[in-house]
Amino acid sequence: MNLKLFSISKPLFWLFILLFVVFYPMLISIYVFLPLFIGAMSYVLIQGIERGSLIAILIAIVYMINLEVNLTLPLFFTLIVTLLFYVGIYPSLTHFRRCRVCTPLLSVILLDLFYLGSLFAFDFIFQTKSIVLDTILLYSLIVDMLIVVIL
Repeated sequence: MNLKLFSISKPLFWLFILLFVVFYPMLISIYVFLPLFIGAMSYVLIQGIERGSLIAILIAIVYMINLEVNLTLPLFFTLIVTLLFYVGIYPSLTHFRRCRVCTPLLSVILLDLFYLGSLFAFDFIFQTKSIVLDTILLYSLIVDMLIVVIL
């Protein structure tokens, strides 16, 4: 009975992930109070790179590009910021490897702040207005931290 339940639940799990990656960014563009999950997906990308998981890398990349397209953010900007964070800042977080919560939590906080700062720099350099800083972004940061701590 357990094997039968596992064989049913595994395709449903992947279907849920596929539907989330494809449709959730579209929902964010309609309902602005939904969290963005930029930090969580960036951390999934970093973990996929470290573990060599092609599925995790593809899920994170598709979600990030879909989010950027639906919110009219600069294309590939989250990927570039995440990879710069992975190369520049993430190796210094290896001191927190013993703490299971510290590295993901610090990574998500720093990724969100690094992305937000880079986006404001992009807006300043090119004289555009991509995003408005308000309490919804703070809410998104808190939900990002909770998702990474729970998972």
